[in-house]
Amino acid sequence: MSLKGTRPYLVRAINEWILDSGWTPHILVDVTWPNAELPPVPSDGGKLVLNLSPTAVRDLHLGQDEVAFSARFSGSAHYVRIPMGAILGIYARENGEGLFFSADDYDRPLEQKTEAPLKRPGLHIVK
Repeated sequence: MSLKGTRPYLVRAINEWILDSGWTPHILVDVTWPNAELPPVPSDGGKLVLNLSPTAVRDLHLGQDEVAFSARFSGSAHYVRIPMGAILGIYARENGEGLFFSADDYDRPLEQKTEAPLKRPGLHIVK
């Protein structure tokens, strides 16, 4: 059974269940997933665990295609955007209960090419 179509609903449901139980929701993220906007923190083997509790994040959006929020990492504010395919699991920190997904449920998109940065303007002395 493919969970591609159901993953966003399951992530929202498990997140709500964890919060209702008084626990702390965490997600396991594949940091190699293209087009993810992740905080500049070290990952362990290409995976990153992020805390989704209301005290840790602001403006949490558990959407159909992505999870997005603002949070502070090492004292700096960062916007985080995680495509749904990059989410490998959601679980409670306190007991590890939750739901984990197969990395093969979603087709990995091609990385979008970004435009080359413009050259910085410089000043020249005109005589």
